[in-house]
Amino acid sequence: MKNPLTGKLPWHMLPTIFSLALPTMLEQMMQTAVQYVDIAMIGTLGTQATAAVGSTSTVNWLLNSTISAIGIGFLAYISQAAGAEDTVRVKKASGQAVLAVLVVGSFFTLLTLSLSGRVPVWMQVDPAIQELASQYFFILYTPMLFSTATIIFGTVLRAVGDTKTPMRVGILVNLLNVALNFLLIYPSRSVSCFGHSLWIYGCGWGVIGAAAASAVSYAFGGIYIFIVLMKHPVVSPRGQSVLPDWNVLRPCLRVSIPNGLQRFATSLGYVAFASMINSLGDIATAAHTIANTVESAFYIPGYGMQMAAATLIGNAFGARDTRRMQDLAKMIIALEVAMMIVSGGLLFLFAPNMMSLFSKDALVISLGATVLRMVAVSEPFYGVSIIIEGMMQGMGKTVIPLICNIAGMWGIRITGTFICIRMFSLGLISAWSCMILHNLMLFAVFVILCLKGKIIPREQSAR
Repeated sequence: MKNPLTGKLPWHMLPTIFSLALPTMLEQMMQTAVQYVDIAMIGTLGTQATAAVGSTSTVNWLLNSTISAIGIGFLAYISQAAGAEDTVRVKKASGQAVLAVLVVGSFFTLLTLSLSGRVPVWMQVDPAIQELASQYFFILYTPMLFSTATIIFGTVLRAVGDTKTPMRVGILVNLLNVALNFLLIYPSRSVSCFGHSLWIYGCGWGVIGAAAASAVSYAFGGIYIFIVLMKHPVVSPRGQSVLPDWNVLRPCLRVSIPNGLQRFATSLGYVAFASMINSLGDIATAAHTIANTVESAFYIPGYGMQMAAATLIGNAFGARDTRRMQDLAKMIIALEVAMMIVSGGLLFLFAPNMMSLFSKDALVISLGATVLRMVAVSEPFYGVSIIIEGMMQGMGKTVIPLICNIAGMWGIRITGTFICIRMFSLGLISAWSCMILHNLMLFAVFVILCLKGKIIPREQSAR
């Protein structure tokens, strides 16, 4: 029996893989570019403004990743149904996705708004900026229902191979966010353009203006993607019931619940991780926030290929085509490693330059560049684990990632960071070292499982 990760690469699958991966990459590139613009704009207001925005950013990961887990349940169900050419199941699942958006979005809206005053305290934000961070958090999460719609409906569309529509929605949302940032963050001012003085109106709301710009953009995105979904020829929920259909929800929840527990537990770990870093002061918090933003751009190839892996492996799994699953796994992992070597190399070379785009503080730049160069070396390894996890998501195998991610997050990253910071009074570099060790553990475990045939069966014949 052949190992599923060895053998000749199936180059004929390249067009199919990139047709799914590239729109997702472009969408994430746009989102990252807007994050860069946001941090750069806020950075001009000072280190405290950057810290106020960044201090609660990990809570955003916690919420969005938990919602995304719901979407993964629908992705596995719909991609497998599409692979089996069962259009009835596809449309029923789309109707249930509408129900999920209404329930989950309403719940998280009430939760975030009611806790907005406490989150900065729990995150150990500097008392001088707690009120500002709380106001930013409240405004940002007012349109939580619409943000939930964007996440879940975008995943539903990707499950049937439509990655271009979420990309277009994401681009429009981000362009609107940038335009509103210019109007809401800064006061009215005169700027020089080609030798002429140009008067630009501005509200001068600072950090609050950045939150308002994002909130309006999220609301627009949720409404727009719902309209697009309703008109979609393959996966429109039009005419479908939004009452609970447990024949659809049960298999979705079997995937979503482990994935949701994983994302919640790991994201809660990010919150604990960030809380310990916040306790190191404004310099460490600002360097960590900016470095995270910079780093996200260099993970774009990984997460773009992960979505392609989840959709295509899910289709092949639904069609009971093990040979195609093996061929896809080999091709996508090989592409991922190549792209992440390139992105990691660029990050290592240009880390100081990237940091200087967002801060003029020499200490912030130096500290951020150091941790970025550390993580750049580990990028190819992390990229492999991203792809293997995406393959498992497409097949609905979410228990293994649950166990591995929770063990790595809390057993290595959080425990290690606590020991380094609280017991030995070490700084940000030690915390990022623990994070890298966690990522390497995931790589080792996932690769071993894959080589042993625990992810994709070794047999080459159809299941």
